[in-house]
Amino acid sequence: MQGRSELAVVTLAPEDDESVITHPIWDDPLVFMVAMDHPLALQGRHCSLADVAAHPAILPGLNTYTGQIIKRLFAEHRLELKVSMATNYLETIRMMAAVGLGWTVLPATMLNEELRTLPVRDITLQRTLGLVYHRGRSLSRAAQAFTAVLESCAGGPALQPSPIPRRAD
Repeated sequence: MQGRSELAVVTLAPEDDESVITHPIWDDPLVFMVAMDHPLALQGRHCSLADVAAHPAILPGLNTYTGQIIKRLFAEHRLELKVSMATNYLETIRMMAAVGLGWTVLPATMLNEELRTLPVRDITLQRTLGLVYHRGRSLSRAAQAFTAVLESCAGGPALQPSPIPRRAD
């Protein structure tokens, strides 16, 4: 946002910021996860968000865009979010949830054999990942080539400046 980096691949902010140009590349589904022996996993059924709120969570920092998605969800349902630990290291969160220290919300791609998804009634979460660069900077040829490759792998069109800028995570 300050123009010190040429280009970034990040979680895109939910709010717009005029200083940057963003290009959404792909949606990244988020999933509630718990250890196999967590009380919520042992219920054997879909649970409600209120059921989840009754247990401690291990989450991405609430100052990150992913953390803000989760925080907003609980606020919208007027539920207290009991965060026992927050960190920006997703692998650490997964490991701590896997040993039963709390439930978490992580990208679906992080699910492994130590965790199970926790189906929460009527809740679907996702974040958007994409490219971001400062509005006042021109992209180098290398950055343009990188964005073209990334967009072609994601099945999107060639990179064109976005008319609606968004802030990056």
